Amino acid sequence: MSNLVIVGTQWGDEGKGKIVDLLAEYSDLVVRFQGGNNAGHTMVVDGEQFISHLIPSGILQKKQCIIGNGMVVDPGVLIEEIDYLIGKGIQIDPDMLLISQKAHVIMPYHKAIDAAREGCGKSRKIGTTGRGIGPCYEDKAARRGIRFIDLLDEDFEKNVRGVAEEKNFYLTSFHGLDPIDVDQLLRDYEGYRKRLAPYVSDISVLIDKAVRKGNRILFEGAQGTHLDIDHGTYPYVTSSSTISGNACCGSGIGPKRMDSIIGIVKAYTTRVGEGPFPTELFDATGDFLQQKGAEFGATTGRKRRCGWIDMVMIRNAVMLNSLTGLALTKLDVLGGVEEINICTSYMYRNQRIDHFPVSLKVLGECEPVFETVPGWKEDISSVRSADDLPENTRNYLQRIQELSETPIDLISVGPGRNETIILNHPFK
Repeated sequence: MSNLVIVGTQWGDEGKGKIVDLLAEYSDLVVRFQGGNNAGHTMVVDGEQFISHLIPSGILQKKQCIIGNGMVVDPGVLIEEIDYLIGKGIQIDPDMLLISQKAHVIMPYHKAIDAAREGCGKSRKIGTTGRGIGPCYEDKAARRGIRFIDLLDEDFEKNVRGVAEEKNFYLTSFHGLDPIDVDQLLRDYEGYRKRLAPYVSDISVLIDKAVRKGNRILFEGAQGTHLDIDHGTYPYVTSSSTISGNACCGSGIGPKRMDSIIGIVKAYTTRVGEGPFPTELFDATGDFLQQKGAEFGATTGRKRRCGWIDMVMIRNAVMLNSLTGLALTKLDVLGGVEEINICTSYMYRNQRIDHFPVSLKVLGECEPVFETVPGWKEDISSVRSADDLPENTRNYLQRIQELSETPIDLISVGPGRNETIILNHPFK
């Protein structure tokens, strides 16, 4: 296997950063294909924590990393992240990091519009991070966006002034806010242009050359399947396509080039922000998972809602992504839970359903149907072989495989790279 896609299967925060960091050791190139700095990947190496928002997690393995055309990028945040990693001794230069010419640039008016909309009232809140991600994708679809190739173009000022005039009218007339200072914007972005110009390249050509050489490529997704703009719990979703098919669109490679697709599954379920959550826990067990799992958003710091694993969701993710394997994370967090519930289906108005509903209203009325299995008390963080896991732990894993009809390839029993059990190596 040479080309591997990694996606989240739930509502994000499944632990993709650790798995990408781990598997990047065996790859030559790591490509992030969607999202922006509304996502955060946390990695722990030799006891030290690293958090990335834009730069692919493979940078810690000293692999060439690519910001794909499917991403939207705040250049100021990217520069901060580059400097943060350099300060931690990580090499970041144009040989190590490249940005697609086609990736869209987040502008100050995108962030202003994002914050203004979220502040319009409770009925309109969708839990956005306020980073300008959605408004930037809107401009991309409306053909009003600024790409990195445009940032480097001599007509950049002219193009920005034309768009900014419209945005300022919207901010002042509709929201009653102060307009964006366009002159200051242009000064700031001139600095960004000078700093980032060496990193900007034609990514599609580079990836194609790598494929032809037989290089191993790892495609890194952000968020999770059920935050997908088309297939998630709309409108409580992100603004991009998070499923595996977008690895092609968001990086400029054809689907025949993909060899395997790994879905990251947290051993329980979490969600940040608004939206229905059938297996959510509001009791001491939910608090236990939140505290032991340190369930706070890497980007926003918001406390994550916690609940039991939902196999209806996982089966939906298997279908939407054509998953070839699963990577189960945070299994160690469940240690100490006496009984574990597994959601196998839903009840909706006295009718049992096995599929994930499209209707948000229906999902909100669904009651989970649980299968209860014994938990375990042992600390499994030092276990490195599946055979050495407690019997109840092995039974839990087996049930997940049966219900998802998908093999588990990797098991994470702690945040560190070495705290991983590899059953089937995706790159071997």
